Amino acid sequence: MIEVPPRLLIVGNFLSRHGLGRAVGEDLSERLHARGWQVITTSHQRSRALRLADMLTTVLARRKQYRLALVDVYSGAAFLWAEMVAFLLKGLRKPFVLALHGGNLPHFAQKSPGRVSRLLRLAHAVVAPSAYLQEHLRPYRQDILLIPNPLEIERYPFRLRRDLQPSLVWLRAFHAIYRPAMAVEVLRRVKERVPEVHLTMYGPDKGDGSLQEVRRTARRYGLECALSLPGGVAKDEVPRVLQQGDIFLNTTNVDNTPVSIMEAMACGLCVASTRVGGIPYLLQHEQDALLVPPRRCRCHGGGSSAPSARAGPGRTPFPQRPPQSRSLRLVGGAPAVGEVV
Repeated sequence: MIEVPPRLLIVGNFLSRHGLGRAVGEDLSERLHARGWQVITTSHQRSRALRLADMLTTVLARRKQYRLALVDVYSGAAFLWAEMVAFLLKGLRKPFVLALHGGNLPHFAQKSPGRVSRLLRLAHAVVAPSAYLQEHLRPYRQDILLIPNPLEIERYPFRLRRDLQPSLVWLRAFHAIYRPAMAVEVLRRVKERVPEVHLTMYGPDKGDGSLQEVRRTARRYGLECALSLPGGVAKDEVPRVLQQGDIFLNTTNVDNTPVSIMEAMACGLCVASTRVGGIPYLLQHEQDALLVPPRRCRCHGGGSSAPSARAGPGRTPFPQRPPQSRSLRLVGGAPAVGEVV
């Protein structure tokens, strides 16, 4: 008897070909395909309107080519896309799994509990990549499964920072929710104490003016020579660029469990981050990282939680140990993707 390979449709953002961030779904689709799965992906369209049209068209036109669908769920306008796709799949009697994403999803659920409950109830199963999303979305569906985002540790060479250098790295998209200008404010305050400090900010421009704000802030403080903006970086280049820094900055207002922080820890960088969303579920203050309240940008002085006051050559504010914290361990007993889809 010939075994028929699983046939899966993945609905989400596949935009790395446009120089934008690489979503987990892209890695998942490639890995499943390598294991013999027949995988259809949508959408690669950069335009939001075209992306939604492509998602719905693919769901309908290729309905005989897949048996199960995996649908990414984000907050905001993207939630409507998930709703429309889910309703169409339900009408086609296609089972589907919802994959929750984004640190703002719990806040969105509080504002629109009816919509969130209705969508989650439609799915055959719902998965979350973090205990943060699992816990905060549980009131809307009790049986949410936790499947942490994976990280190929062997791709990230670990280097112990024994003599910490004032080399800062920031790696996110230039968008207001990630507050990139705050990184320049940190740079300014660190430079008051450590003149040789340098900040490199990697990431694509999302077009909301955040990149321009970073440049204006750097000019205002005269920090152009202490700041580098090389642009976006391919996923396979992340380990290399992270090795060039010693301290990783995460300045976001909203977050879930960012893979960029996990990548930085795997490379041995010391992490300083805002304490928002799922970050406290991933990192323990003064154990795995230094965490500060989201509205605070203090880098020296009494009670500071940022690294700049104490970070200089030969001085480290972090306990130095391999990044084998709970953020990089596979959760024992967590289901594999294949068990869900």
